[in-house]
Amino acid sequence: MRQPVFGCSSRFALPLACAAALAAIPAHAPAYAQDGTSGVISLEEIVVTSNLTPTAERAVGSAVTIIDETELEDRKVRVVADVLRTVPGVTVNRTGVVGNQTQLRIRGAESNQTLVMIDGIEVNDPSGGSEFDFAHLLTQGVARIEVLRGPQSALYGSDAIGGVVNIVTRRADGTPTASGFFEGGTRATASGGLSAGGSVGKFDYFASFGGLRTEGFSSAAEWKGNHEKDGYENVTAFGKIGFQPIEALRFDAVGRLTSYSAESDDFIGGIGPVDGDGSSEGLQLFGRAQARLDLWDGRWRHTAGVARSRFDNDYLDGGIVTSSYLGTRTKFDYQSDLSLETPAASATHDLTFRLEHQIDAAEVDGYSTFDRSVGETSVVGQYRLGVWDRLFLTGSLRHDVNELFDDATTYRLTAAYNIDETGTKLRASYGTGVKNPTLFELYGYTDTYHGNPDLKPEEAAGWDVGIDQWLWRERLMVQATYFNQRITDLIQGSGETSVNVAGTSEIHGVELAVAATPVEGLTLRGSYTYTDGEDARGVRLTRRPMHQASLDANYRFWQERANVNIELLYTGEQTDLFYNADYSTRVVDLDPYVVVNAAASWDINENAQVYGRVENLFNTRYEQAYGYGSPGFSAVAGLRLSF
Repeated sequence: MRQPVFGCSSRFALPLACAAALAAIPAHAPAYAQDGTSGVISLEEIVVTSNLTPTAERAVGSAVTIIDETELEDRKVRVVADVLRTVPGVTVNRTGVVGNQTQLRIRGAESNQTLVMIDGIEVNDPSGGSEFDFAHLLTQGVARIEVLRGPQSALYGSDAIGGVVNIVTRRADGTPTASGFFEGGTRATASGGLSAGGSVGKFDYFASFGGLRTEGFSSAAEWKGNHEKDGYENVTAFGKIGFQPIEALRFDAVGRLTSYSAESDDFIGGIGPVDGDGSSEGLQLFGRAQARLDLWDGRWRHTAGVARSRFDNDYLDGGIVTSSYLGTRTKFDYQSDLSLETPAASATHDLTFRLEHQIDAAEVDGYSTFDRSVGETSVVGQYRLGVWDRLFLTGSLRHDVNELFDDATTYRLTAAYNIDETGTKLRASYGTGVKNPTLFELYGYTDTYHGNPDLKPEEAAGWDVGIDQWLWRERLMVQATYFNQRITDLIQGSGETSVNVAGTSEIHGVELAVAATPVEGLTLRGSYTYTDGEDARGVRLTRRPMHQASLDANYRFWQERANVNIELLYTGEQTDLFYNADYSTRVVDLDPYVVVNAAASWDINENAQVYGRVENLFNTRYEQAYGYGSPGFSAVAGLRLSF
């Protein structure tokens, strides 16, 4: 059966032919990142998410973390959610085996308060509580991940009051190249993929096809007497193409398909997860096309595009479909960016105007049937001022006209000041946000959950202050941030319905991040997050550990042909909900835990690499969600080839 409120998953036969066909279709294309060759931390990293346009890191006033392709390759992780566990302020919870529901929270905000984008496409699912389930997102083809923390509604709308995760896949140009990998390991786990890209004349392209399969383990905790394995299969294909007939004009298109099958366990009120014959099958389709025109030597840029995401999910019990969910989001957007310079104070001026129209739709057929949609038109304006290449100020304003709720106006202010003589950057940001109730929260209906059409939008205001300090001839970087966020009329699920918690809920905390290259080839990264969140009744927010920490050590040696990576993850005590027999809830505690992962690789030559990865090296037993199991020791070995 489907787990109350936050769902479960299942299994079906994957349409490989469809995925393969899409793979052949070409398509679109802590604010610190490690240089994979020199080992020196870059001070001029370009950030896209923070201001809607590419911005040098020194000019960004918000807290942002970047994970680049080198780090992804070093860690050998196959699921994006597991990569994000080391990001300050980010919490990831998975209900059992890979492929089951995986939620991400930023700074204690709810999972549906974080906007997720892939290649410029918003991928929050309107039929799934307007959150993005990270269960099915693989790392293959990912070139870069940006995590922007704090309220971003002024730039990105209702789903972004907690923050934004922006995922960018590879874009190839130059001589055509191809690569592939295959790996296998414990639990009959196998993963592989092929990719190719390059440019021909005025065209550039990149395409990727791959997947993951595992027999898994029992999603319901094995130490509670559950032993049935829950398997998972995933096939993902994407492609992008660009056409630039003249220097000032470019067209881009991108398409992505994910087909998955996931087995899961049953859920019984008063007991929790138990062995069962549940499963889910799903198909995700994302696409975007856009045109870009540059005028005045690139100082005035116009971009117009259309994007669509589709989520098709079936939930089964004993092989029989019990409910089906279809969610779509269609978005039309136009953006104009103007960059100017004035002699006074060596000032730079960047103005952005953006117009959007978005349509969300959700169709559910199961315990009940509903088919609803909502449209919203938005206008965004932003001004960025840079003075003497030291002080950078940004102001953003957004007005949303929604078909169901009152119009909303949100804003964001940021400041960054660089003291180059001491390698110091001071930064601060303040933003407001509005999160409208989701279509499922309003109208959803299952055997245990009833929607609440009387819900009001959540309103948020948050701020942070921080310092970034570069030391030791720029071989050591330390970041420290204090954040505070208040959410009024927070929407919480009780197990039976969703309600607004009257009053203001408050979340505050501290984020620390360190990156260092003490000797040639050795990179050390560490993070710590303290999060204290309570709702307006003084009740601690669930699945928000008060303490989290990570340590990642990467050593590249033997003329950079060999690489070793060790990762330590600490998650402190947190609370969760236990569902009683009548599906009312009570709070339970989850114990703290430490997990250690390791990876190593050896470049046989410039075209071949062998590698291996071990997860949960010490076979730690832990819970990310109450009653759900965790993966014990596992290992994979693989081969990567390039042509």
